[in-house]
Amino acid sequence: MDHFLQAAIDEAKKGLDEGGIPIGSVIVHQGKIIGRGHNRRVQQGSPILHGEMDAFENAGRQTAQVYRECVLYTTLSPCSMCSGAILLYEIPRIIIGENKTFMGEEELLRSRGVQLEVLQDQTCIDMMQAFIQQRPELWNEDIGV
Repeated sequence: MDHFLQAAIDEAKKGLDEGGIPIGSVIVHQGKIIGRGHNRRVQQGSPILHGEMDAFENAGRQTAQVYRECVLYTTLSPCSMCSGAILLYEIPRIIIGENKTFMGEEELLRSRGVQLEVLQDQTCIDMMQAFIQQRPELWNEDIGV
């Protein structure tokens, strides 16, 4: 397995261990992780701390050029909020763990020139399916249902 996807999975597991939603993300620039994060909506009482948003926050202030050279790894297909941040910072490539449990704004991202690779990683699928089954109310809250 790609070690950057594994880092995103590790972040997702941290979120689950903290009582949150198991979605993780890392932002990679020139072969190094510059930002990592996991969904912390529950832990922080935040409406916006999805995995990708947390990774952006933890990457800190970067130049536009740095972001244009990054690859973002995420365990789950990015929602509209996270996709907006991806487009804003012109991240050119996204590696997605899976989109079976949730299909985000992949069509929008592709239409704007973002290269997507969806892996359908079984670890990511199993983690989300188990979570959705065990905590449907929390999952529905997270995706705005």
